[in-house]
Amino acid sequence: MRGSLPAAVLFDRDGTLVVDVPYNRDPDQVRPMPHAAAALDRVRRAGVPIAVVTNQSGVARGLITPAELAAVNRRVAELLGPIDVWEICPHDESAGCPCRKPRPGLILRAARRLGVVARDCVVIGDIGRDVEAAARAGARGILVPTPVTRAAEVAAAPETAPDLAAAVALALGDAAPGPYRGPHQEPHRRPGQEPYGAAAGASPWRRPWPAAGPPPPRPPR
Repeated sequence: MRGSLPAAVLFDRDGTLVVDVPYNRDPDQVRPMPHAAAALDRVRRAGVPIAVVTNQSGVARGLITPAELAAVNRRVAELLGPIDVWEICPHDESAGCPCRKPRPGLILRAARRLGVVARDCVVIGDIGRDVEAAARAGARGILVPTPVTRAAEVAAAPETAPDLAAAVALALGDAAPGPYRGPHQEPHRRPGQEPYGAAAGASPWRRPWPAAGPPPPRPPR
């Protein structure tokens, strides 16, 4: 797949395409992440299908109804444009389902519905579960760290990008990832290179909190 267009680009929803509002049930609270609309438009112009693969455990927890979830997803599409395939896991961890990321079920199902092979797809997300699910499905994973991304997840990611626009550029083959050289260079890494972040003693992304402090808490998705 490297050097050619991917068969599809699969995006996580919360924290990747839209600002993560935990267990959001209100379409009016949907706000796109920076560069999200332009990034998706770029994928469409390249003729590459788009899917969303998202854990939504709020349904199982009784915090979101299926109708509310559908309304929020419609608002996402209104703001960001058409999505070819939605694959949603409504379960919580106790269900032991095959679809909840980091298990690969959502990615495999999305690829199957798009008529492509998972190993020819790129998955873009903001936490370790997203890139781990990609790896388990045989797909390429690109992590876009946010304030809730853990340093260990960044260090373990095969590739990172500083924002969604850069992640899409990598996915479409417009830029080659390189080693992270410090806080003034955007973080990319090739598989097999020395890890950056906590393991390398460098800040893996520009934190909005003090470097010595912990990231904000992250509710289970």
